[in-house]
Amino acid sequence: MIDAERLDVFLTSFDRGNTPFLDQLEQEALQGGEPIIRTQTQALLRFLLALHRPMSILEVGCAVGFSALLMSEYAPEGCCITTIEKVERRIAAAKENFRRAGREDAITLLEGDAAEILRTLTGAYDMIFMDAAKGQYPNFLPDVLRLLAPGGLLVSDNILQEGDILESRFAVERRDRTIHGRMREYLFELTHHEGLTTAILPVGDGVTVSVKNRRAE
Repeated sequence: MIDAERLDVFLTSFDRGNTPFLDQLEQEALQGGEPIIRTQTQALLRFLLALHRPMSILEVGCAVGFSALLMSEYAPEGCCITTIEKVERRIAAAKENFRRAGREDAITLLEGDAAEILRTLTGAYDMIFMDAAKGQYPNFLPDVLRLLAPGGLLVSDNILQEGDILESRFAVERRDRTIHGRMREYLFELTHHEGLTTAILPVGDGVTVSVKNRRAE
């Protein structure tokens, strides 16, 4: 049986990193205790951006702006990114990081609760990256699917919940049971939705990649 920790170290050893600015920002965020997508997840995003070449991206959960900046760096020239964040200190940090990177014109930061903001958005996005409060994923999904263009990608991070998702509901801490149930609900919806084709990948803390079928309404 493959040792998961050794495998992670081995695969991560092949990662070529990002731009110097992104590598610096990643270290700053980690030192400050801010959430950052993991190395293998970064590699997956770079691959999907090169493959799918989205011109419009919606991110649900900006934090300090690292993933938005990574997507802006590796997406096609002219790609527009809209990202959502409600925590004030993270909003301030993200704005400053966008300014430092010179990406203020390419990234639009919407401030407030994602559930409320998603209901107000219109149009179609070629790619949506879900990386907000995990227990809210099922609540966000109807609007996310409405906003996703036919043929578009929905990428959802942290779906394995550090392995807790594998356990029985009664084997996880009582305080974590609600999010455990909601994440299982979310995975079931993604994999059984007639309008989606979904793969669950054991990358980082688990990622789903869903394609909205072009004939989906």
